[in-house]
Amino acid sequence: MDIQTLRNFLRLSGALSFTKAAETAFIGQSTLSKQIKQLEGEIGATLFKRDRRNVELTLAGAYFREELGKVLSQLDYAMERTRQLHQGLAGEIKIGYTHSAMQSLIPAMVSAINQRFPNLKTSLIEMNNIQQLQALKSREIDISISPNPTIPDQVLGKVLIKDNFALVLPMDHFLGPENFRSMAQLAGEPFILPPKPEGVLYVGIVESICTDAGFFPQVVHQTSYANSGIRLVQGGIGVTIEPIFGLKGYSDIKVIELKEIPQKAELTMLWLPAFQKEFPEILTLLQSIEPQLP
Repeated sequence: MDIQTLRNFLRLSGALSFTKAAETAFIGQSTLSKQIKQLEGEIGATLFKRDRRNVELTLAGAYFREELGKVLSQLDYAMERTRQLHQGLAGEIKIGYTHSAMQSLIPAMVSAINQRFPNLKTSLIEMNNIQQLQALKSREIDISISPNPTIPDQVLGKVLIKDNFALVLPMDHFLGPENFRSMAQLAGEPFILPPKPEGVLYVGIVESICTDAGFFPQVVHQTSYANSGIRLVQGGIGVTIEPIFGLKGYSDIKVIELKEIPQKAELTMLWLPAFQKEFPEILTLLQSIEPQLP
C-alpha cells in the first residue's frame, strides 16, 4: 500500500469509473485495477461492487473513503508545512476575519508579516464567527480573528482588543449623545443584527444589552456582515450595535458609545496547537500588534 494507490482509490470512488479514474491518474486501467485489488487484499475488505457496466462503493468502501480523505488531507497539510519550514517560512498563511478585525488589526498584521517574513504570502478571507471555527478546525485557515467567539476544546485563543460596544443610529434619529440616557429608549426600534446561528455567543451578548434594558430587540433585517448592517443604518432602515473598534472610517451615522454597560466587545484571535508548535514566531508577532482604534 502506498500513497499513490490511496489517492487512486479516492479518484475511483469519486468517478465510479475505471476509465475516468485511470485517465486522471495517468495510468492504464489494468494498473488501476491491480492497485485496487491489492488494496482490498491488504485491508481485508471488498471496497467496490463491480460488473461490466457499473462500479459502486460497498459500505466498507464508503467508510474507507470518508476516513481516508481526512487522513490524506492531514498528510497534505503536514507536507506543505514541512516545505514551508524548510524554505524559511516561504508559503502562505490564511487568516479568517470579520469586519471589526479589518477595521482595527488586519492591515497592521499584514504589514508586520510582510516586513518580518517577506517570503510569506498572506491570504485574507472574510467569514462570520461560525464559518471561521469550521475553517480553522478543517485547517482551511490558520488564524481566526473574530468578536466574542465561542472557543471549543482543542482551540487556543487570546483577546487582542477589549472595548465598548456602541449604538449606531441614522443621522436623523431623535437620539444622540446629548440626550441618550439608556438603551431602554430604543425599545420598539427596528434593529439590524447578525443571524444568531452564525455567532451564537456574540449575538447573545448583543441581545443581552437590550434585554438588560427591559426589551428584546425587534429585528427587521439580518446580515452576516457588519458593513452591510451599517450601510442599512445609513439608509434609515434601522439601528444596530457594533464594537466601537469596528466603526473606524464611517460617516453619516450617529455613534453612541455604551460605556456604562457590563458587556464588552472582545476581538479574539484563535489558532490550533499545531500552528503554535510549527510557527511560534508568527504567532508571537501577531499577538504583539497594536490595534488601530477610532
